[in-house]
Amino acid sequence: MAGQDNEAYLASVEAMLAAEGMAEAAELLREADADVVETGYDNWNGGTRLYTVFLSIDPASFGRLGAKCATLEEQITARVKLVYEQDDNSWFSAAIRPRIQPRPDWRTAPAAVSRRVRRNIIDGLKVDNIAWMGTLEDVEFLQRLWDLEAMPSTDSRYKDAAGDIWQHRWNNHDWDDDWIFEDKRFDLIDGPADRFLAFLAETVHPVVRPDRNQSLEMVRAFNDQLRTEGWMLVEVEKIAGRPRFVAQAIGEIGGRSVLRARSVADALDAAWMQKEIERLENAVDRDPALAIGTAKELVESCCKTVLTKRGVSYASGADLPTLTKLVAKELGLVPDGITDATKGAETIKLILRNLAALTQYLAELRGLYGSGHGREGSHRGLQPRHARLAVGAAVSFIDFVTETFRERQFREDAVGAQSTDLAAPAAATKNLGRK
Repeated sequence: MAGQDNEAYLASVEAMLAAEGMAEAAELLREADADVVETGYDNWNGGTRLYTVFLSIDPASFGRLGAKCATLEEQITARVKLVYEQDDNSWFSAAIRPRIQPRPDWRTAPAAVSRRVRRNIIDGLKVDNIAWMGTLEDVEFLQRLWDLEAMPSTDSRYKDAAGDIWQHRWNNHDWDDDWIFEDKRFDLIDGPADRFLAFLAETVHPVVRPDRNQSLEMVRAFNDQLRTEGWMLVEVEKIAGRPRFVAQAIGEIGGRSVLRARSVADALDAAWMQKEIERLENAVDRDPALAIGTAKELVESCCKTVLTKRGVSYASGADLPTLTKLVAKELGLVPDGITDATKGAETIKLILRNLAALTQYLAELRGLYGSGHGREGSHRGLQPRHARLAVGAAVSFIDFVTETFRERQFREDAVGAQSTDLAAPAAATKNLGRK
């Protein structure tokens, strides 16, 4: 049977299924790769050739069919017989089977992100009223990830997904903004985790969401959920000065600390910290001494950046303990408002003081074991696990400092805006008096 005739026959079968309300069978037929194969010959009644229309679908989709597979085969077979059997010398049936396709990584465990975490992330977008498609239209966004013209339409007036999405999101606008999360063609809730992770990364792509600050906040919210599943969105490059993220599995503690350091550097808009972070990432396992020295320099960069942004001057040769004290005083890292009457006051103060003291310990550790100092031939350096400890301590400090810095800035900006709002009516009244 010619391929062109086969397509025409299948189109007729699909039209019959759709008209009779068998939407799932019609959708499966549209998605399947069809192959008509002669599978037998029966000598009874003068001889009859037996043909099977094999419908190959995605293996994961096939696995999810379960008991429905037999029902769908019966529905499709009944219409195939009506369309294909033109005489008494042929007999047709339909069979659904998993598509055989190469997958080099099949021996590696697939990415896993639980349904609960996916729902939490989606609910967070809804609560914050964040449009997943950013500044793009739905079709424009989705075409960055999927071949919409090769995907089926849920609207019989259109031949592919691009058509029905445009119709219902732009022309009619009768689908709600979050339709994508319930559409089985994209299957973001129950489908492969790598598909969901790629979708999240695309929602914060610079082209999709040019607002750098909003993207960073979204990434932080995503990572709060993904971290429990062993995943994080991490920066891999910059486009027009804005970070592009991809999903990566979380490795050992040193890796997690480096990822967090990247987020901190972005939050401070400190490009000069990025080079130190790259050096840190490359040195944790390969050169622990260099990693320890770089961890100390990273803390110094953080302190200097915060002090500069706050307009606090410091001596060019100020050492790390001095810089730490200036930052602690400016940001109130050990708040005076914690009274002895407060439950656990001494414990809270102790934790905060020790957090600031970590920088002093790093400086001492660098002097003993880090880079930048000559060693005698018998000297033995520290191991990667010690470097990870130093890196973790450094990142804990800069993470806390950055969060405090941003909270302080937010409060001061809010007070400034309130003062401006209060001053405006008074200025207007004064101007009216002049008239």
